Amino acid sequence: MLFCDIGNSNANFLEDHKYFTLSIEQFLEYKSEQKIFYINVNENLKNHLKARKNFIDLEPFFVFDTIYQGLGIDRIAACYTIDDGVIVDAGSAITIDIIANSIHLGGFILPGITNFRKIYAHISPRLKYEFNTQVSFDAFPQKTKDALSYGVFKSIYLLIKDTAQNKKLYFTGGDGQFLANYFDNAIYDKLLVFRGMKKIIQENPNLLI
Repeated sequence: MLFCDIGNSNANFLEDHKYFTLSIEQFLEYKSEQKIFYINVNENLKNHLKARKNFIDLEPFFVFDTIYQGLGIDRIAACYTIDDGVIVDAGSAITIDIIANSIHLGGFILPGITNFRKIYAHISPRLKYEFNTQVSFDAFPQKTKDALSYGVFKSIYLLIKDTAQNKKLYFTGGDGQFLANYFDNAIYDKLLVFRGMKKIIQENPNLLI
């Protein structure tokens, strides 16, 4: 089976155990005759996908217990196999969702790490730095690069820590593994969204016909 998770910048694919990523420009040129099960958050691609008869949208098949309005299908899929815990999807945005007894309690959104860097550069050219991923939280920074890095990473860390309390943390997304390293009770799962998609197929075997 071929699965596709389409975002605003990239389309991620999983075929059996093979994982690969295409830019949106590459995705528009991508052709395949086999059936592709997908989720999509990119509004600009909706008409393109509807015209591709071998692309099967899984979004209508998700039944998810939440009162959150406007929850993205990517967040739903990431949460779908978790009964209890905090799910952090760290991509162009960082989304944090809380699940208890298979019920979605809510969540919140931060800019992704790359977008934090763009925000600083927009404020002033003097704040245009690559982040120091080794910055220490144990001492106050003494140079601008470390000050920016400290402000971003520690604020993300403290907010997630305060939210999680004693719950298990599940990280996914491009920066998920980096952020997971800050926590002892963290699991990094690159394929978490795809596991949710696979669960939908198990619940709806007629989709394979």
